[in-house]
Amino acid sequence: MTEATRGQLRADLATMSRLAETSVELILRLQDPSGAYPASPTFSAYTGYSWFRDGAFIADGMSAAGAVDSASRFFDWCAGILHDRKATIGEIVARAAAGDPVPDTAMLPTRFTFAGTDGDDDWWDFQLDGYGTWLWAVAEHAERHALDLARWQQAIDLTVDYLLSSWQRPCFDWWEENADRVHVSTLGCIAAGLAAVAHRVDADRGLAIETVLAAIRHTIADRGTTDGHLAKWLGSTEVDASLLSTVAPLAVFPATEGLGAATVRAVDAALAVNRGVHRYAADTFFGGGQWPLLSCFLGLAYAAGGDRESALDQLSWAASTVDVAGNLPEQVAWDLLDRSRQQEWIDRWGPVARPLLWSHAMFIRLAVEVDVLKVLSS
Repeated sequence: MTEATRGQLRADLATMSRLAETSVELILRLQDPSGAYPASPTFSAYTGYSWFRDGAFIADGMSAAGAVDSASRFFDWCAGILHDRKATIGEIVARAAAGDPVPDTAMLPTRFTFAGTDGDDDWWDFQLDGYGTWLWAVAEHAERHALDLARWQQAIDLTVDYLLSSWQRPCFDWWEENADRVHVSTLGCIAAGLAAVAHRVDADRGLAIETVLAAIRHTIADRGTTDGHLAKWLGSTEVDASLLSTVAPLAVFPATEGLGAATVRAVDAALAVNRGVHRYAADTFFGGGQWPLLSCFLGLAYAAGGDRESALDQLSWAASTVDVAGNLPEQVAWDLLDRSRQQEWIDRWGPVARPLLWSHAMFIRLAVEVDVLKVLSS
């Protein structure tokens, strides 16, 4: 980083701090009374829905910023959804144990209405990562703020049973794609969640978690790596920016050595262009732009590795994508991978989602990590 760049970063600190503060305010303002975090209040395909994965990362950002009640209310919303599906989870677990697993269409959805009901439109719904991520996030939240995890224990137990029974199944990835693959970032989310609650469950579940964690580690080492770093899915030779989450904030792999450090380097080299991070090399969604939230994940990985300067650089780039109303987008079209595919998505769903609450949450999370945002007192 040049001295000129350092000087610009110093000048930008106040601006970045204010954007982090207004991001907290925006999420608080848009959070539904049910506790659900809307993915985006105006984007046609997302309106009225909340995701376990996106929401868990949003809640983690709010928790890290000190917005304790907001995060707790989201976890209450998750718990209610799981309680309502106790019988469904029981059937999924029982049939998996009997060697007759339910079809993908009978697995839990990845997104729900604010009222906690299933959606009534077609979606790429079977995704396991969100259930691991919510376990990790609720455990982090309880630890961070010395809360009693018993408030969510029944939902935690149900989620553990669900993941133990089904962790190895192919499913859609973070991007609602490639349902026939087992994705390494999904395995990382599951591993992070199970590890976070392993000492918070009964002895039988705890032993089962240890067995599955060992199996996940073996699976990733055996089929989920390429050239010394994590791969997009089992058997792939490509990388995906979602893999950054396994380094930070999930901390499945250390940022300073081995697979974690190599994965950060590989993603940076393959997917980061002028600091903006693409999802993966063949992305064509809205032309395949750069995602601020992924630049924040890269920044978190740098911070976990002790490189605050590079982490600040990523935060600065993410801040540069904000519009005049203070809204961060899902992606920007500054360096599209396939511009010929942009218009078809605009015709289908309208302009890119803005604001995307997940983008704001990851900005908050990184701002807290690099001491740009002062943690709230309540």
